[in-house]
Amino acid sequence: MFAKIEQIWKAKDLRRSILFVLGILVVFRLAAHIPVPGVNSVALKNLFASNQFLGLLNLFSGGGMDNFSIVMMGVAPYITASIIFQLLGMIIPKVEEMQKEEAGRQKINMWTRYATVPLALVQAYGMITLLRRSSSGVLGDISPFNFAAMLITITAGTILLMWFGELISEKKIGNGISLLIFAGIVAVIPQKLRQLALTFDQTQLFLLIGFVIISLITIVGVVLINEAQRNIPVQYARQIRGNRAFGGTSTHLPLRVNMAGVIPIIFAISVVLLPPMMAQFFLHARTAWIAGFSQWVIDLFNNQLFYGIIYFLLVLIFTYFYTEVVFHPTQIAENLQKQGGFIPGIRPGKPTSDYLAYTTYKIIFVGALFLGLIAILPLVMRYFSGIQALSVGGTSLLIVVSVVIETVKQIESQLTMREYDGL
Repeated sequence: MFAKIEQIWKAKDLRRSILFVLGILVVFRLAAHIPVPGVNSVALKNLFASNQFLGLLNLFSGGGMDNFSIVMMGVAPYITASIIFQLLGMIIPKVEEMQKEEAGRQKINMWTRYATVPLALVQAYGMITLLRRSSSGVLGDISPFNFAAMLITITAGTILLMWFGELISEKKIGNGISLLIFAGIVAVIPQKLRQLALTFDQTQLFLLIGFVIISLITIVGVVLINEAQRNIPVQYARQIRGNRAFGGTSTHLPLRVNMAGVIPIIFAISVVLLPPMMAQFFLHARTAWIAGFSQWVIDLFNNQLFYGIIYFLLVLIFTYFYTEVVFHPTQIAENLQKQGGFIPGIRPGKPTSDYLAYTTYKIIFVGALFLGLIAILPLVMRYFSGIQALSVGGTSLLIVVSVVIETVKQIESQLTMREYDGL
């Protein structure tokens, strides 16, 4: 490890890239502590501590929402815009064709940036309105001018983070958006440890030991699932051109167990917490049955058993759904056939496509089940331990470990390229 660090430090351009990324993350964390004026910070922290939906939004905003900072929406609007265009690729053939070409992908990225602005405005408006209508006293009476200033400031903060993410990605030592979320999660760890130390009781010693063991097992599981893949053997036919023979080699096609990453969890939590969030807007409606129905929806989703079951099932469903978005067996089968490759025992064309789809559905079940268990891990730990501070999200561990693995791989690939340049 120390040899790798020394090697990284000696590579001048790589060292500059890493220091640049660290500098961007420092600026991001400073911005996450600059609050929007006119907010009751104490009431805001109490509200976030008691609301699951706001807690998850705070996680994906990079930790800037619990103090109503200028970057409170984080990169969530940009992620939403990216998901929308990925889904459009499944529906609109022209968008799907654009996703296959470099020029088309650049144009889609530009559209994604444009779509982020109205999405950030809408999400900021919804969040401010929700806090104004809540009885927590977070926001008092706001003048139209101050309301507009808040919307513009929060939207500008989202655009700033989107730019930060792209600057980090250009350095090719990690995904910029993922690193911003990673920084927000890691920044919360000292606060969680402090909270745990202040509320520690000797009777909780065995619970703490169990928590550490479960966390280590979870980290190992995340690494194994992220790295796990099924290698499909591929044989290339021998071709003779003139007096020379080409091809005839054997290789493999890797099918990852977890192709979707943490996207299914993001989709699932958005769907499962949308009904109670919408119900909070109608909780004080003048019509009695609307207010009563809204309260019933909120109480239903506050039931931890119902919430956990729905959450788990949605993660399974969205894992298969997003795999359909990112994995195209028909296209892979066509490419293999054009290159003279085939899977031993499987005919080229549609039989190859059907075989790849069937194999993918089998191995994805393991990844979907793992993501579902990771998603409900905080609920299970809170139920058995009863300690709020121990409710470290499995989603957080999944993001942290995945980002570290991806960043380390990209840095190692940069070092490998320099070794080849030396040769």
